[in-house]
This record gives sequence, C-alpha cells and structure tokens, in this order.
Amino acid sequence: MLMKKMVAAVAVAVSAMSALAACGDASSPAVPGAAKPSDDVLAQAPVAAAADILPGSTMEKIKQRGELIVGGSLDAPLLSQQNPATGQVEGFDADLGKALAKYIIGEPKVKIVNSASETREALLSNGTVDVVFQTYTITKERADQVAFAGPYYTSGLTIAVKKGTTGITKPEDLNGKKVLAGANTPAIPAIKKLAPQAEILTFGSDPECLQALKQDRGVAYVQDETLLIADAKKDPSIEIVTKPFTVDPYGIGLKHGDDQMKAFTNAWLKKIQDTGVWQKVWKNSIGTVVTGDAPQPPQIGSVPGS
Repeated sequence: MLMKKMVAAVAVAVSAMSALAACGDASSPAVPGAAKPSDDVLAQAPVAAAADILPGSTMEKIKQRGELIVGGSLDAPLLSQQNPATGQVEGFDADLGKALAKYIIGEPKVKIVNSASETREALLSNGTVDVVFQTYTITKERADQVAFAGPYYTSGLTIAVKKGTTGITKPEDLNGKKVLAGANTPAIPAIKKLAPQAEILTFGSDPECLQALKQDRGVAYVQDETLLIADAKKDPSIEIVTKPFTVDPYGIGLKHGDDQMKAFTNAWLKKIQDTGVWQKVWKNSIGTVVTGDAPQPPQIGSVPGS
C-alpha cells in the first residue's frame, strides 16, 4: 500500500513540477520547495527520559558531548542540503537527525559530516560519526558491516534521463546503453539483474551522476526515486521516465553490534511516528513536492537485518 500511495503521489508531483518551480522568491531556502527551517516541528519533538540514557552507552557519550555527529549529505535537495544563506542543513533526513539529537541531548544540536555512499560504513565503524541519515537503503551486505535502526522510510529505484530522450520506459530498455549509478548503491545490482547488457558508470555522489547525465556520458541515471524527484524539481532539463521498480527501505546507520543504541533509536523512531512529528517533518520537506498526506511510515524492524 505504501508504494502504491507513493507512486500515485509522485505522478501528481512530477506533472506539477513546472508550476511549482515558479513559486519561489528571494526568501526561499536553498532546498527547492522546502519550508523554512522547521523549528516549530522540532519544538514538538520528544526528549528521552533520564533513565533511557544508559550509563556508559553511546547515548550517554553523545549527551555529554552535547552534539550528535551525523553522516549525511550537504547537497541532496529535500533530504539534506545546506542553505547557503543561513548555513543550516535542511530536509527530511537532516530534520530527523536534529530530532534524534533533541531526544538524546535535549536540544537539536548536530554536526553533519559530508559522506559518500562508499564511505558510510567506514565512518560508522571507526567512530567518526554516531549515526548515518542519508537515504541509506538496508541490504543484507550492508547489515554485515553496520547496524540499522528502522526502516524509517521506503522508496524505490527509478530512471532519469535528459528531457527529450526516447526509447527508455522500463529497466530492460537500458540493455546495450551506458547507464549511470552511484557507487556502492543498490542501483548497481538492480541494473545488472534487469539489464545485464548495460554498461554501468559509477560516481561517488548524486550531483556527479547528474552532471555526467547532462554531459551525455550516460543515457540514463538509475537512482532512488526520492532523490530523483528532488533533482527533477531543481533541474527541469531532466525527467523521470519510469515508476519505481524496486522497494528500498531506508535505515538509520549505526555502529555494528551497538544493540543499546539500536533499541534506543528504534524507540525514538516509534515515538516520533506515534506523535505525528515524523509526518510533519515529511510535510516540510518531501511533502512540499509530493502532494497529499504523509505516507504511512514503514513498520520498524520489518526488514531482515534491520
């Protein structure tokens, strides 16, 4: 049901993108379509009871430090993008990170370490970051290296091309073509499975993949639908040409084996879902482009390895 609602909502959103693009003004934040920093929503976010901050735990260390260190993006529209006017990082993932910081510390104090898809596991394992909020799709391979709380959102892979490109309406149409994908992302095995004759070129970030697409280094870009919706909203020279053809659950990345932090983070996630904070964060970010009510959050722990 969740994916059906998302597909329907995306269809409306994509058709409305041209009209929405004219709605900004000089006071608009850098994230296309996004609301101003959602201080009102974060003010409603819960704070953990003192008894939940276990002695010697990761949560206690974060609280004593006074800052949650998040592996994330600074250039992902609607999800986690730095506003050059304010310096604030805004979007769905960014605000969820701030809400988790408030739950632990009492204030939404975060430091975002800009990470790439191929560096997230290392940043968690060596303790550079406490958590990762970065459209981090849960896979069995990744779950062997990191722990996942959640899932906190569900999306799926789709295909973007330069506007006017013809002949690509399904994944199988990528056979025999140069296709762009993010390094260490689920797009790579999906392309190999559905279009085994495709030539895959990988890049470390979403902006690099988009630039390669616009430079005709590949005819198509396979990426998570949520990212591509934001990309198409920001840049009308690209368009989405398929519905999602996978179901990809996003997890909150944690250090492998930290069962206390995983249980704590899952408890926080359930609270923000039950109190409506999750839904308000969605409306202030993804929901500024995808029309309609917030989707039903995925069931926590519903994915193997999560």
